[in-house]
Amino acid sequence: MRGLAGVLFGILAFVWPAITLFVLVYLFGPFALVNGICSLVLAWYAPPGYPRFGALILGGILSIAAGLIAFFLPGITALGLLIMIAAWAIVIGLIEIFAAVQLLILARIASVGFGVVLLLYPTAGALVLTWWIGAYALVFGILLMILAFRLRRTFGSFAHAQPRTA
Repeated sequence: MRGLAGVLFGILAFVWPAITLFVLVYLFGPFALVNGICSLVLAWYAPPGYPRFGALILGGILSIAAGLIAFFLPGITALGLLIMIAAWAIVIGLIEIFAAVQLLILARIASVGFGVVLLLYPTAGALVLTWWIGAYALVFGILLMILAFRLRRTFGSFAHAQPRTA
């Protein structure tokens, strides 16, 4: 689901390249929310003692927070949005690098690199910013979908997984 959300977000960013930053906020918000919710769901179904449980929870909470900020503060400036997205990408990327499975390392490095590039070029036009965000979301989503298919092939379906009990 996280990969599909990233790919859909990336395609929308490329299909509507001339959209205003205000509309981009509404595209980023759902993407970050879905990403965060999926992380929390993964944590919920993780087996007891799962070593990446804390990273899933922290990443999920940060993604949900970024999505809610995008929804409730849609009038933020272009620079504010850029910094928020860059910080989100760097933090999520770093958290997941430290908790990464070998197959995920490229997605995490792409996340950190995306955040750094956004911080280095904050005066980029809305069109270029849209393309950067769309490219990042597409790459990140595709890498997550590849990982999902590899994990499914290796370990089978998670349909039998049970949620955590409190």
